[in-house]
Amino acid sequence: MEDLSLHILDLAQNSISAGATLIELSIRDGIKKGEKWVEIRDNGKGMDPEQINRVGDPFYTTRTTRKVGLGIPMFKASTEASGGKLQITSQLGKGTTLEALFISDHIDCIPLGNMEETITALIYMNPEVDFVYIHESNGRKFLLDTRQIREVLGEVNIDDPEIINWIKKFVEDGLEELNGGV
Repeated sequence: MEDLSLHILDLAQNSISAGATLIELSIRDGIKKGEKWVEIRDNGKGMDPEQINRVGDPFYTTRTTRKVGLGIPMFKASTEASGGKLQITSQLGKGTTLEALFISDHIDCIPLGNMEETITALIYMNPEVDFVYIHESNGRKFLLDTRQIREVLGEVNIDDPEIINWIKKFVEDGLEELNGGV
C-alpha cells in the first residue's frame, strides 16, 4: 500500500468484519524524534494465541470468501521496511490491538496519507460503528469521537451527507492545526 491511511482503512474494515462496534485509531508522532506510532484497537471477537501466531502469514485467513489475508502481513512489512515493528495483542471475546512503530525518518517509511478521507469513509460506510481517532504530534492533540458527535446529533444519522462533509472538514482543520497550520 502506498500510505498508512490505506493500511488503516483496510485494518479497520477487518475489525468491523470481526464484529467490532468500537474502533480506536491512534497516531503519535514527534513524541520521540524519528518515531511514528500507529495503534488500532477494537472490541471485536478477538483471536486465540494460534490465530495471533498465524495472522502474519498472507496464506492464512479466517474468511471463507478467499484464501489469502494480506492486511496484517502488508502492514507488518511496511513497519519492518522502515526499521520498525508490529505487535499484536488479542483476547477472545474482548478484541484486538495492533501497535506499530515506524521509523519516520527512514527512507522506506511510507507517508501518512489522507486521514480525513480515511476517517470520513470509515464513518460513512459503517454508520453503526463508533470510531475514536486521536492524533498527537509535537505536544498537540486532535480528537474525533463519533460517540460525542452522535450525542449532539440526536435523531440525525451520522452518515447524512451534510454531517459527513462536516466531519471531513473537522478532521482536515484539526490536522492542519495539529501540524502548525501547514
